[in-house]
Amino acid sequence: MSSQDTPEEKLPAVHETEHGAVGVADEKNPFADPGLPPHEHRVQDIDERAAKRSERAVAFLFTMSMLATVAFIASYVAIPADKSIYVFPIGHISALNFALGLSLGLALFLIGAGAVHWARTLMSDEELVDERHAIEAPPEVKAKVLADFKQGAKESAIGRRKLVRNTMFGALALFPLSGVMLLRDLGPLPGTKLRHTMWSKGKQLVNMNTNEPLRPSDIAVGSLTFAKPEGLEEDDHEFQTEIAKAALMIVRIQPDNIKDKRELEWSHEGIVAYSKICTHVGCPISLYEQQTHHVLCPCHQSTFDLSDGARVIFGPAGHALPQLRIGVNDDGYLEALGDFSEPVGPAFWERG
Repeated sequence: MSSQDTPEEKLPAVHETEHGAVGVADEKNPFADPGLPPHEHRVQDIDERAAKRSERAVAFLFTMSMLATVAFIASYVAIPADKSIYVFPIGHISALNFALGLSLGLALFLIGAGAVHWARTLMSDEELVDERHAIEAPPEVKAKVLADFKQGAKESAIGRRKLVRNTMFGALALFPLSGVMLLRDLGPLPGTKLRHTMWSKGKQLVNMNTNEPLRPSDIAVGSLTFAKPEGLEEDDHEFQTEIAKAALMIVRIQPDNIKDKRELEWSHEGIVAYSKICTHVGCPISLYEQQTHHVLCPCHQSTFDLSDGARVIFGPAGHALPQLRIGVNDDGYLEALGDFSEPVGPAFWERG
């Protein structure tokens, strides 16, 4: 049923306004107000049965939202966190995350859909015109406000009582510093921690797998060995923090194949030691190609040439891997002759 099929006497009364008529432009008023178009009634405005149907539809949407919320709570309680399901075409995903996301999304969507349907079918849709008024205050109001301000300043004696005025300004200026002081609880500044690792002169290179000091004979040509500093144990409280900076990879290359002069000087019989931490985002490097002496970061495929100063030859890494200068101590074990040549890992804001 439409408004055209409804008898005149059943239509709601419409109050005539000056905006209902179309203005006519003339020489005095070339931009006449065209007014609002005639109001068209919805079927719900003239048919109570249609309004009841819309009411039931809105109630149904809100009820389904309540059920979705109950499903969210039930899913959170009942579904194990480690359970996974297969959802085409996404693949295997967490059943708990899927249920929570689906139920919560439905609950919110149904509330919104119910509100929109309510507004479009049952709420009033009469067009109203609200004339704009001047934003500027009338002259008498401005004069009164200015007079009140001057009277208040006079009564407060802020002009004569300079000591009170200046100390008030000082208190207001210093008070925000109390909030600034709370920033110290964000944690201590890193200082130079990012520039240095546990490696220092005399620290032996310890095999990460056997936990034994390394001799030059333990490193075969073409092999890749991972090492840590002497004295760093896995049960130490700061192990993860320190190994994230001090992790080392050791490769033995024929000295004639080493292209970089400093790399050769910092090596021992072709044994070179480089940081294991990628200079892109800090992933551990673990893939080594014997024929080319290239190492590959598995995260974003940054590739470094260990025969040429570990320079970047592919990928997003911004600079070469830092090298550790090594030698042999009196007992025949490999040892560090200092710290890395530069901070390990990605660049950071303090880096010089």
